[in-house]
Amino acid sequence: MTKPTSPSAAFPSREAVLSFIRSSTTPVGKREIARAFRLSGSAGREWLKGLLKELEADGAVERGRGKRLAPPDALPAVGVLEVTGIDTDGEVMARPLTWDTDVPPPRIVLTGEAKGHPALSPGDRALCKLSRVTDGLYEARLIRRIDGTAGRVLAVFRRTADGGRLIPTDRRAKGEMAVLPLNTGDAQDGDLVLADILPAARQGMAQARVADVIGPTAEPRSASLIAIHANGIPTAFPPAAEAQAARATVPGLGTRVDLRPVPLVTIDGADARDYDDAVWAEADQNPANPGGWHLLVAIADVAYYVRPGGPLDRAAFERGNSTYFPDRVVPMLPEALSNGLCSLVPGEDRGCLAAEMWIDAKGRLIRHRFVRGLMRSAARLTYEQVQAARDGTPDDTTGPLLEPVLAPLYGAFACLWAARGRRGTLDLELPERLVRLGEDGRIAAIAPRTRLDSHRLIEEFMIAANVAAAESLELAGVPPLYRVHDRPSLDKMESLREFLGGIGYTLPRTGEVAPALFTGILARAHGRPEAELVSEVILRAQAQAVYSPENLGHFGLALKSYAHFTSPIRRYADLVVHRALIRAHGLGPGGLSDEEMAGLEDAGEHVSVTERRSAAAERDALDRYAAAYLSERVGVRLSGRITGVTRFGLFIRLSESGADGLVPASTLPDDRYEHREHEHALVGERHGRVFRLGAAVSVTVAEADPLTGSTLFRLDAPDGADIPWQSGNAPVSGRAETKTSRKDRHRGRKATSRGK
Repeated sequence: MTKPTSPSAAFPSREAVLSFIRSSTTPVGKREIARAFRLSGSAGREWLKGLLKELEADGAVERGRGKRLAPPDALPAVGVLEVTGIDTDGEVMARPLTWDTDVPPPRIVLTGEAKGHPALSPGDRALCKLSRVTDGLYEARLIRRIDGTAGRVLAVFRRTADGGRLIPTDRRAKGEMAVLPLNTGDAQDGDLVLADILPAARQGMAQARVADVIGPTAEPRSASLIAIHANGIPTAFPPAAEAQAARATVPGLGTRVDLRPVPLVTIDGADARDYDDAVWAEADQNPANPGGWHLLVAIADVAYYVRPGGPLDRAAFERGNSTYFPDRVVPMLPEALSNGLCSLVPGEDRGCLAAEMWIDAKGRLIRHRFVRGLMRSAARLTYEQVQAARDGTPDDTTGPLLEPVLAPLYGAFACLWAARGRRGTLDLELPERLVRLGEDGRIAAIAPRTRLDSHRLIEEFMIAANVAAAESLELAGVPPLYRVHDRPSLDKMESLREFLGGIGYTLPRTGEVAPALFTGILARAHGRPEAELVSEVILRAQAQAVYSPENLGHFGLALKSYAHFTSPIRRYADLVVHRALIRAHGLGPGGLSDEEMAGLEDAGEHVSVTERRSAAAERDALDRYAAAYLSERVGVRLSGRITGVTRFGLFIRLSESGADGLVPASTLPDDRYEHREHEHALVGERHGRVFRLGAAVSVTVAEADPLTGSTLFRLDAPDGADIPWQSGNAPVSGRAETKTSRKDRHRGRKATSRGK
C-alpha cells in the first residue's frame, strides 16, 4: 500500500482529513475532500489517495456506494427505512430496513413530512434522504413511501352528495380526502374505515378508496377500536386456532404432581380478566434454614395446549402478547383458553407449571425446582381485599385465609422485599393512571392507581420465580429467552450527568454504574420540588428492556439472570420459557423444539416489537379517551407538569387526571427559542425564559379532539408576569439565571437545526 507523504504546509494532517469525513452529514468523495483542503495537481491527488487507503485499511473509514467515504457503520446518503414508532417526546423514529452488523443501528428521527406526503405510521417503509447529526443520531427526510398505493389511512367516512369525505384519525395526517361514489364501498356516514390513498391528481383534493369498514364511530368505545387498527393489532383468530382451543380439555393427573391439597390463591386487580398465577408460602421446616421460607408460584400450563408450530402457536406468535384497553382486551390466545382452561379459577382443576423455591431469612434464593402439576385455586382475591385483611378488616373470603395463607405470604414477602433493598434496585414509583368507564362507555374518571403492599407482594413472588426460571435453564444447559435491561449508554449517562449537575445533584464520572446510584439520587430528591423532574430524567436515561437469548442481566432489578416465566397467557416470551423448562427437566409434551432453539434470537426481536406495538396502541386509546374527557372541559384551567420538551412544543401531563396534551411552540411567548436537548429545555434568547422538563405549570384546555386523540393546551400567564405574552398565552416555567451568551445561542441554533 502506498503510504502518504508526511504532512507539510501543502498537505493537511491525517487527523484533519479524518475529522472532515466524520463531521460531514453524508458520505464524501475524494473530490470533495480535495476541494475542502485545496489539494490540486498530481502530488496532492496521489498523497490523498494514499492517505484514504491507509484510513480504510485501519478501519477508520468505510467506502460505500460510489466509493464515497464515511465513518464505520455510517448510513448512506439515501436509504430505505422502516418506521418503528413514536418516542416519548413525540418524534417519529425509524431504523434501516437492512442492518447486517452486530452493532446496534443509530437513532434516526424523521423530520416533518413534506407537503403532499401522507403521515408515516409504525411499520411503514419509505425511501429517505439521510444526514448525520452525530455518530449515533441521524435526521431523515421523506422522499417517497414504498408500497402499492400512495398509502393506507384509518379514517372516519362522512357521506356527501358527491360520494364522501375521509377525516383521518391520525393527528399527523394532513387534511381530508375525497371518495368518489364508486369508491365508497359499503361505508355509512360515521363509519370507521380503512382506505387506500390514491395517487395524487394534479389538481384538487386528494382521493381515497374505502378498503374495509371497521364499524361506527358513534360508539364511545371506538377509541380502543381506532387504536387497535391504527397500530396493526390482529383481532381475529384463524378458524383452525379457534377450533384447536375449543377442543382442549383439562389434563388428567397422570404423572403430574398433585398440588390440589395446597391452598394456592390468585391475587389480581378487581378488573382482571384472566388469572394465570397463584401463590402459596410456609415457613421452611428445615432446621438448617432458620427464618427461611418455602414458596410455590404456580402458573397456568399454556404449553400443554399451545404446541410449537400448531395453529394456536402461529396465532399467538403473530400477536406476541395480549393488549389491554379500558373497555376490552385483545388476547394472545382465544377466549376458550385465556378466560377458560388457562385461567386459574377457584375450585376447578387446572394444569400448571410450578416454581418451588426456598429462600433464606435474608430473602436469598437458595434452591428451587420446577414441576408440572395439577392444582385447584382456593380463592380468587383482589389486591384491595388482601390489603384490607392485612390491615385488620378481613371479609368473608379473606377471614378464614388470613392466618393459614395470607400471613405466611406476607412473611415471605418481608424477606424478599428486604433483599430487594440490599440489591439496590432502581425503584421509580411512576404514577399509573386508572381509567374508569361509566355504563355508557364514556370516561367517568381518570385517577391514580393506588400502590399497595399486596401489589408489591405479588411482584416479588413473580420476580423470584423469574430468577429461578433463568437459573434453572442455565444449569440445565438449555438457552433461555432472557428479559434483559442493559445499563444506560455512555451518551445518555453524560447527558444525565450534565443535567443533574445543573440542578445540584452529582453523578460520578468513574466507577461502576449501578441502580443504587440512581436510587440514592431519587432518595435525596424525595419531597423536594424537583423530585418529579429528577425521576423523569433518570427514567429517560434508561435503556429499553427487551427479550434476547444473550444475557445482559436486568439492570433495573439488579439481577444477573432474569427470564419472564409468570404470564404465558398474555406473553409469548413466557410461553417460550415454559417450553424450555419442560425440555430441560423432561416434564412431558410441549417442550421447546430444536427449530425454536435455533430461532430464539429472531423470536426475541419479534416479541420485543409486538410489546412496543401493544404499548403504543394502549397509549393511543388512552389519549383518545382522555381527549373525549377533556373535550367537555375546553376553557377550563388545570394544573400539570411538563413531561416532554421538543423543538415543536411542550408536552404537559395534568396532575388530576394524568391526561397528556401539547403546548405548540408557536403559541409560546414572543421570542426565539433554543431546544437544548441535554437540558430538556426550551430557552428564550431575548428574555431568558426557560421551559424545562418536570416544571409545574398552569394550563387551559384549548382544544381536544376525541377522533385523533389530540389535545392542545395554552400556558396561563403567572400573576405579575414581567415578560410580554402573546394574546391568550400562558405562564412559563422559569427564567434563566443569566442571559444566554452568544456562544450558547449559537450552540442552540445549531442543535435545533440538526434535530437534537
